[in-house]
Amino acid sequence: MLRPMILAAASAVLLSASPALAQQKGAANSITRASIASQLDANFAAADTNHDGSLSLAEVQGLQAKELKAITAQVQAKLQAAFKQLDTNKDGQLSFAEFGATASGIKANETPQQVLQKIDANHDGKVSATEFKAPRLGAFDKIDANHDGVITADEARRASSQK
Repeated sequence: MLRPMILAAASAVLLSASPALAQQKGAANSITRASIASQLDANFAAADTNHDGSLSLAEVQGLQAKELKAITAQVQAKLQAAFKQLDTNKDGQLSFAEFGATASGIKANETPQQVLQKIDANHDGKVSATEFKAPRLGAFDKIDANHDGVITADEARRASSQK
């Protein structure tokens, strides 16, 4: 019974040290054991509301509630900032168009000119039906190992394992 309470208290104290430690680490890009111990001591003292040198269940609950409140406030602030950025017409609502604008655009790997150049076998500036089918049928023929006009599951597995 005492062991879980001690572990919970230690976790809560470590969690409460995290924001200050992150600030210190970002500033100097390093952190000392002494600074961690100092921050933990301060957090423990703040959590030990009755100053008896140990954390009771009630004190751990209070510390946890305080930390959850702080984290919730941070998340809410980030969400509010993201919402404001998405709400381009500033009407307090997101339209589908505003929301959809967050999706990264789908782009082709090649320009239409590159595609034309690649499959226009006779270089006449147009793609015939034969030229259009040739790359895919060539890939089919390559996978169809026994050239019977059918790709079996085994042939497909072999082809995918060779990639």
